[in-house]
Amino acid sequence: MSSSSRARPLFIVLGLTLLLALWLSLALGPVSLPLADTLRVLPRLLGLPLAGDLAGSQVELILEQIRMPRTLLGLAVGMVLALCGVAMQGLFRNPLADPGLVGVSSGAALGAALAIVGGSALGGWPEWLSPYLLSAFAFAGGLLVTALVYRLGRRDGQTSVATMLLAGIALTALAGAAIGLFTYLADDATLRTLTFWNLGSLNGASYVRLWPLLLATLVVALWLPRRARALNALLLGESEARHLGFDVERLKRELVFCTALGVGAAVAAAGMIGFIGLVVPHLMRLLVGPDHRLLLPASALAGASLLLLADLAARLVLAPAELPIGIVTALIGAPFFLYLLMRGRH
Repeated sequence: MSSSSRARPLFIVLGLTLLLALWLSLALGPVSLPLADTLRVLPRLLGLPLAGDLAGSQVELILEQIRMPRTLLGLAVGMVLALCGVAMQGLFRNPLADPGLVGVSSGAALGAALAIVGGSALGGWPEWLSPYLLSAFAFAGGLLVTALVYRLGRRDGQTSVATMLLAGIALTALAGAAIGLFTYLADDATLRTLTFWNLGSLNGASYVRLWPLLLATLVVALWLPRRARALNALLLGESEARHLGFDVERLKRELVFCTALGVGAAVAAAGMIGFIGLVVPHLMRLLVGPDHRLLLPASALAGASLLLLADLAARLVLAPAELPIGIVTALIGAPFFLYLLMRGRH
């Protein structure tokens, strides 16, 4: 039996889990909507001209203006973070790697913090420009830091993954210090924005904020599966991948750029959300194996489901107040990471 045939039941479960997470995310919250009404209104939100007694009702208004953009935001953020986690674990050939190791997350966070504080100092960005500018700053910050990490890791025409890792740790600390300085200098309103943004949240989602993220997610989701065979070859080692005809140095550059794009867009849209890029790819690798042709789509489905369910928990645990989603993912991811470390010791 082929590996794809063995994985088919898992993909069915992942698909159904994602559909359930989408349904619950739309229906539940501080104001819970009947599950049946949610299903009746959903076709109208998708553009189908269906008449009914719920047309123009409070249910449709809540779904269209609040729940739908938030659900789509969680779907895209979870998917792109999981895919970027797979890319980083493939690059480092280490199942405990995540985008934060090479400074992608910290660089994107620094860029977004600069946009937030700079906008406040200048009297605020135009409302229509703010989401796009925040995404651009986050992407530029992530790309700049990862490009610097990549440059520091280059020697004699080759890239040392170990040097990249050490440079990433150093630049992550430096970016953290810069963000701390921005936090110290910010006024009260900006400080509150920075604090909630650093903890991660899907609150305040809008269709305007969604477009840059959806575009980045689409690029990452279409490009990475095309490099699945190259990532499989890289698992054997760099020299073996070269002997198989793959341009390893180009692959590394593309993986770094793709991760900077995806993580930068996710950080700009939802703030700092940790552990998705670590936990999901590792767990899916245990279930489907190391073949990236299966690992990438499985991680995308699982990452989207996990983030939607984590956001649901963040909304419901202290309702009507809301927990930052970064706290929920840390409560899930940190014990799992410790479990992996203890499992590795034995």
